[in-house]
Amino acid sequence: MSVRAAMRYVMHRITEHPGTDVTFEAECLHCGWKATPADSASVDVECMSHTGRSGHAGFRRIRTSFAMVVRAE
Repeated sequence: MSVRAAMRYVMHRITEHPGTDVTFEAECLHCGWKATPADSASVDVECMSHTGRSGHAGFRRIRTSFAMVVRAE
């Protein structure tokens, strides 16, 4: 019995999942203070305010999004 297979490659891409938002978070590297998860600009303002009050200038920033793989047309 002979088995034949045809291989076909289809291009795909990754994209933001529709109906979802990107959120940003930040945490102070010195004291563990955390910004309220929100859009990038709001988190940046909270970090700058924290720096002004505490003098802490280092932050860990996280960007969270939902994505999906779709066929590239």
